[in-house]
Amino acid sequence: MADLPFKSCPPRPRCGCRRFLGTQMLVADRVFAVCIVAITVVAMPAGLSAAPGSGEAAPSDPAGVAFFEKKIRPLLVQQCYKCHSATSEKLKGGLYLDSRDGALAGGETGPAVTPGHPEKSLLIEAVKYSNSDMQMPPKNRLPTSAVADLVQWVQMGAPWPQEAAPAVAKAAAGPTANYERLRREHWAWQPIHAPAIPAVKNAAWARGDVDKFLLAKLEEKGLQPVADANRAALIRRVTFDLIGLAPTPEEVDAFVHDRSANAFETVVDRLLASPHFGEKWGRHWLDVARYAESTGSARNVPYSQAWRYRDYVIDSFNADKPYDQFITEQIAGDLLPYDSPAKHNEQLIATGFLAIGVKDLNEKDRRKYEMDNVDEQIDVTTRAVLGLTVSCARCHDHKFDPIPTADYYSLAGIFTSTEILSGVQIKRGAAGKDYGAPNLLVQLDGQPAAPAPAPAAAGPENARRIQAINARLASARQELQAIRQAGAKGANANRKAARQLVARLEGELQLARGTDGSSVSGTMAMGVRDGVAADTRICVHGEAEDLGPAAPRGFVSVIHLDESAAIPPAHSGRLELAKWMTSEHNPLFSRVMVNRIWQHLFGEGIVRTVDNFGSTGEAPSHPELLDYLANEFADEDFSVKSMIRTLVLSRAYQLGTGNSQANAAIDPGDRLLWRMNPRRLEAEEIRDTMLAAAGTLSLDRPAGSPVAGLPVAEVRAPKFERVFGNDADTHRSVYLPILRSLVPESLDLFDFAEPTMVTGARDTTTVATQALFVMNNPFVIEQSHHFATRLLDAKLPTDAARVELAYRLALSRTPTAAERQRAIAYVADYARSDAGKDGAKSHAEAWASFCQALLGSAEFRYLN
Repeated sequence: MADLPFKSCPPRPRCGCRRFLGTQMLVADRVFAVCIVAITVVAMPAGLSAAPGSGEAAPSDPAGVAFFEKKIRPLLVQQCYKCHSATSEKLKGGLYLDSRDGALAGGETGPAVTPGHPEKSLLIEAVKYSNSDMQMPPKNRLPTSAVADLVQWVQMGAPWPQEAAPAVAKAAAGPTANYERLRREHWAWQPIHAPAIPAVKNAAWARGDVDKFLLAKLEEKGLQPVADANRAALIRRVTFDLIGLAPTPEEVDAFVHDRSANAFETVVDRLLASPHFGEKWGRHWLDVARYAESTGSARNVPYSQAWRYRDYVIDSFNADKPYDQFITEQIAGDLLPYDSPAKHNEQLIATGFLAIGVKDLNEKDRRKYEMDNVDEQIDVTTRAVLGLTVSCARCHDHKFDPIPTADYYSLAGIFTSTEILSGVQIKRGAAGKDYGAPNLLVQLDGQPAAPAPAPAAAGPENARRIQAINARLASARQELQAIRQAGAKGANANRKAARQLVARLEGELQLARGTDGSSVSGTMAMGVRDGVAADTRICVHGEAEDLGPAAPRGFVSVIHLDESAAIPPAHSGRLELAKWMTSEHNPLFSRVMVNRIWQHLFGEGIVRTVDNFGSTGEAPSHPELLDYLANEFADEDFSVKSMIRTLVLSRAYQLGTGNSQANAAIDPGDRLLWRMNPRRLEAEEIRDTMLAAAGTLSLDRPAGSPVAGLPVAEVRAPKFERVFGNDADTHRSVYLPILRSLVPESLDLFDFAEPTMVTGARDTTTVATQALFVMNNPFVIEQSHHFATRLLDAKLPTDAARVELAYRLALSRTPTAAERQRAIAYVADYARSDAGKDGAKSHAEAWASFCQALLGSAEFRYLN
């Protein structure tokens, strides 16, 4: 990494930006002018290309296609195909919505969809009913959640799978000839083989079998691995990868000066044993499990007990729970034997995996509500564990994989025979205020491991406050009703003001209500239990009221296991499903998980489409290596820590990030791993490392979640932001409250996982708002001041020593002589420019500005 440059700037720039960072953003190799009115450019380390920041995605982007198949195609089939498809009896408006080309071409009024621009898309205009001359569907207006899905889809670039020709989706009677061919030929559904370890020419380079598989491919293509990473870079890399934090200066020194043969193994074993390992790797699973603490959708109601599932996941990774047991507990933990109340509670909490998904509490049709929840459970279970997009078969036979609709409803029967216990339910007439259902939670044995945090204060004073707010709210509602009934011309402004007053008072009431019967707490958890066991009838076209024949409960037929247990008539089938999924003979179980582990360590999976191993997913770059690792995973009793240890001790993991023009000409994407690719820190790592550098990070686990103190009623953004939006919590970011559509800004800006979907691989974007956040956000400014105070309180003899400590805390390295000199000069120049201020305050401000520059640098955000 080149020296980090510093350059003084005018004490009060005319543009009004913050000093130094407002006009000059410190990055890897140069300083860019950044003003609030300018487009911000954020530099990245050499050799790393920028990812698209926003707007249009590739039409066949795997994550986008998954969103389309789950959310958009069923909607088009249900609402649009009758009049706008190739098989419409009478095509209306010349518009086809059964193909991407048709949607882009549009009909008589013009293109229906403009990718990346909902505001320019006629389809969005029509479904929003914003044009009285163009409203679709013409009779039954779409729910708000469906409109939001369409807007999001267009914003994503209108992703659509590549397919030969449009076809109406329908429930099919059985498999096709193409299905049989795919079953026989597609690599992912074949048994795991035991590949021979390849012979390599440069055997001395390899440190184990993993390296031999990789080196064999490199030698085949005439590629040479780059040099190993230096020790300071390596310990920074592995510490972030394993626990999500930077190494301390003392840890860097110990490793750099340890010349024993097993020095790196010692570091790895220490990190694997750290309680912070589960916080980092548990968060990876929470991305896949679409963890959140609210229902999302049309009404966003908090899950007061979701945090117990979060803690279960973290504890499971810390304990290195065998992965097959981990999955079994999440699908059928309530059905497993146990030897103590604590173990029983743990297994009950694990089933929260099936309960924490999105729920549309505004849905009035109970049958549709149930089937939407079942679809969400099928999607997360099959994609997370098996990398199969089974949900795409809800309305029709899967278009690309041999998964008939009958298979979907065989799984659906398992989940319709299961009762969700999430603490919420749809209630007619609730109007967004009362969705709580304390009876729909899991009762734990004895006291919970960690108590729920106390909600808002109760007692006489708070009761009087609630009474006063209720009186004002009743008056405000009456006023709003009177305005609506009057319907006077020009009353829109008054109506809007009245609505805002009602919303504000409802928010105040929610904050005040606390524990007086409105919030669910105590020895409860989210989870599931067996309900009335019965097979489910196929919903033709996915329509809950259009029922076809019953589908016997069972599993996906693309993976046939001879030892699969029959589902007893009186059982839901969840335990049998868990055994089928985790069987050592299920070729997807181990392959999918080792691929996820590989991706988190090397930046990309051996199969890059980590959530899709079907025919539309990518083929593995090293299929023999994938099977070798899958076998090793099973042989090591599905130990995630053992697999991670094997991979980080490989020579390939320890390579440097240096470039090679000769290699890049042959393998520009580094798919064969001739070097280690730099990666940007994840959102939690950026925030946590700012806190750690400032000395304000709290490493203990908080008790529960602030969400547990909210009443089980609709959460509105203003109220949430007042309670949680100031980023005052200094615990690790994995413990921040995560409400759907209300993710904390410090996480959301840096590509936090979308909590409504299975997310095995996060996006990495570079956009102006990230730089503006580092420049202007109060959280960053506050941590910069704490960082400066830490340097000034360290009783160091010279400014040079302070600069060195700052670099070591923020970047895990010492500054070069040139960097040290420039930093000292910058601090001095800054302090002199504030000569009119108090000297000590000016000195502290100068150091805070310098610290903020370090926290805003590309080197801070990227790992080499």
